[in-house]
Amino acid sequence: MTTAESAPEPSGTVPSGSGQFDLGALLAERGAERYELHTRYLNHQLPRMLRTIGFDKVYERAEGAHFWDADGNDHLDMLAGFGVMGLGRHHPVVRKALHDVLDASLADLTRFDCQPLPGLLAEKLLAHSPHLDRVFFGNSGTEAVETALKFARYATGRPRVLYCEHAFHGLTTGSLSVNGESGFRDGFAPLLPDTAVPLGDLDALERELRQGDVAALIVEPIQGKGVHEAPPGYLRAAQELLHRHKALLIADEVQTGLGRTGDFYAHQHETGVEPDLVCVAKALSGGYVPVGATLGKDWIFKKVYSSMDRVLVHSASFGANAQAMAAGLAVLSVMEDERIVARARATGELLKARLTALTEKYELLADVRGRGLMIGIEFGRPRSLKLRGRWAMLQAARKGLFAQMVVVPLLQRHRILTQVSGDHLEVIKLIPPLIIDERDVNRFVDAFTAVMDDAHDGGGLVWEFGRTLVKQAVAHR
Repeated sequence: MTTAESAPEPSGTVPSGSGQFDLGALLAERGAERYELHTRYLNHQLPRMLRTIGFDKVYERAEGAHFWDADGNDHLDMLAGFGVMGLGRHHPVVRKALHDVLDASLADLTRFDCQPLPGLLAEKLLAHSPHLDRVFFGNSGTEAVETALKFARYATGRPRVLYCEHAFHGLTTGSLSVNGESGFRDGFAPLLPDTAVPLGDLDALERELRQGDVAALIVEPIQGKGVHEAPPGYLRAAQELLHRHKALLIADEVQTGLGRTGDFYAHQHETGVEPDLVCVAKALSGGYVPVGATLGKDWIFKKVYSSMDRVLVHSASFGANAQAMAAGLAVLSVMEDERIVARARATGELLKARLTALTEKYELLADVRGRGLMIGIEFGRPRSLKLRGRWAMLQAARKGLFAQMVVVPLLQRHRILTQVSGDHLEVIKLIPPLIIDERDVNRFVDAFTAVMDDAHDGGGLVWEFGRTLVKQAVAHR
């Protein structure tokens, strides 16, 4: 018989004896310990690296393409959380959608029903992908890639996947198998059967396909590392070769998709390219709830899920959860209502044109490339004797130091956050929120010009920091 002591608490009340969790109070009490907590419990090298380059800032709040530090200083974000913040931070439409889905108290993730939100988001995504038919929802870009690799291998019955040199597709074991950077792969073997081919080399691709064991080629239409675009005509020709040899084309649009390059997908810049599988993530989250999606052709999905016995042969515990689906639906709605793709194309063209014009002025500036709001700024060996000596000193210590020398003053002196495009690369990659405007472009170009002026003067803070980096690089050896 139920007693008063054992009766359940009324719905909506806090169980007796339990404390009320107060996130604001916790942050107020412990927030100042952020770097100490990371050093003690998480990746201890992250705070060490941030302190070394002077990036150990304390940011208090963010909105759109800007965030503010503890002193109230405004910073321009040209990194977008590695592309996650496509709509900037805290877009009101996405925020409202998440409040709404939480308030709805949906019966989410029962695993034995069909909720409407996943179907609605799939329908919206596929409307931008007319040659694709079905969607699998996971939790990240690397999961989207893992799904594509599994589906391609099962659908073709072949083990080997080709990828391009210098590619980045994720860091879990499957996606790491198609990662073109040895620094990420070292020490994690054995990986899946794989072979790297140069981006744009159709002869190398065909040589591998002739062996008859290739399931697919996975390719970024524009590589994140170095911001290298597939040569004109390559994707379509590769697609034809792959299909001729009964293999599939996988387009990794995790970073390049959802408007980043001035079209909904980067592969759509080339007529006639219709990948068999497409991976998206990052910006689909709205910057809030992790989500990944693998879009594919009907026959591939039907081969993988060939019977009721195989209904759970590939699944994800948190895949298609209501919060992620609501965020994705809100993101696509904002993209349509605010014409985000067209804005990204126009703003990207303006930014690229302004930067390209500087190549005539600065001998250290070798190239500006990319599409939309995915732009690479590459530095190279200068002509003048004075600058050549300093450049050689940096290169001898560690390739990539000059690009880091530019990134640091952009943040410390001009409050603009950027990133070096990859280890040992003299390239800065700009992937800002797609909502930046002309004022933000002007602010970045003015700051970049000031840093380049300082670098070409042969003295100043840029080269002082360079000497510090050289000492650290030599000590690390």
